[in-house]
Amino acid sequence: MGTYTIFNYDPTDDEAKQLYARMKKVPVASLEEYTLTTSESKEMKARLKMAEQDLLYTQRHCKGDASETGLVQFAQGIMDLDKTRSENPTHVYKNDAGKDTECLIPFSSDIKFNAFIRDMSGSTDGGSDSNLSLFFKGAPERVLTRCSKILVNGEDVEFTDELREEVNKANSEFGGLGERVLAFARYNLPADKYTKEYQFDVKTWKNWGLNAKLSAADYADQDGTFPMHDLTLIGVVSLNDPPRTNVDLSVSKCRAAGIKVIMVTGDQPPTAAAIAQKVNIIKHPKMEMNYLVNEKGMSPDEAMAKCTGIVIHGDVLAAKHLEEEK
Repeated sequence: MGTYTIFNYDPTDDEAKQLYARMKKVPVASLEEYTLTTSESKEMKARLKMAEQDLLYTQRHCKGDASETGLVQFAQGIMDLDKTRSENPTHVYKNDAGKDTECLIPFSSDIKFNAFIRDMSGSTDGGSDSNLSLFFKGAPERVLTRCSKILVNGEDVEFTDELREEVNKANSEFGGLGERVLAFARYNLPADKYTKEYQFDVKTWKNWGLNAKLSAADYADQDGTFPMHDLTLIGVVSLNDPPRTNVDLSVSKCRAAGIKVIMVTGDQPPTAAAIAQKVNIIKHPKMEMNYLVNEKGMSPDEAMAKCTGIVIHGDVLAAKHLEEEK
């Protein structure tokens, strides 16, 4: 529900002509100068769309980026996306100017998550008219810090240090395999305060909700705010997004030509390190700076002097940049 990615197959004219040729049992080349009639084209494309719907979800065409496509193809086997989305639409309210305001915070490389409020009334058997829930999806390091509970066997329980360590371990293991990891969290909004007429501040939310170290109680009395902390962690999902073919060879050629190769990515450090190793950017993973510090017990200065590669988190660079600006 946290994406607009959809199954969307739109057959081309060439594909329609190829199917037409197969049905007529003639070579496609023999129809090179032939243009399908409107009815023929419509029939061929309808047949192709029907056939595509019978394919495995992982083989169906999707409209959206790679990560969102992976999530959609995974989720469709568990629930029908169109039905789930229609029953639980993104909440929309009318602002003071009478215009519809969609309650969502789009993903950006700055915040590394997206948030959206869904009307879950379609998933219940009645009760309150207001059944709104906030959902979070994004980089684990940005979502986990906002969670104080975790979903276990269908119940919200305290997100203890032991459970947090278990989640962090899974995140590191998935990342170490070079997989992209996303964390998911939610907050069921109390119906007595967050009615369908409530003016959710999804425009200037950074003024009160950006700091991950806050608690929901710190800004609960401000107009327009809604909980972006004390969330319940639902879980993490790993996605396999392998490097493109021959990237490793290209990197090796660059090195041979004396070109220093630097990789910039939005992935978390373990994933970045694993991918960098696969494409020959980090040739000796046990000589990477963080490995020398965390596994060999070296000091940062000693590791920096001996390492042959280094993975630097963007937050560290941002902090250094702010420090230099002062």
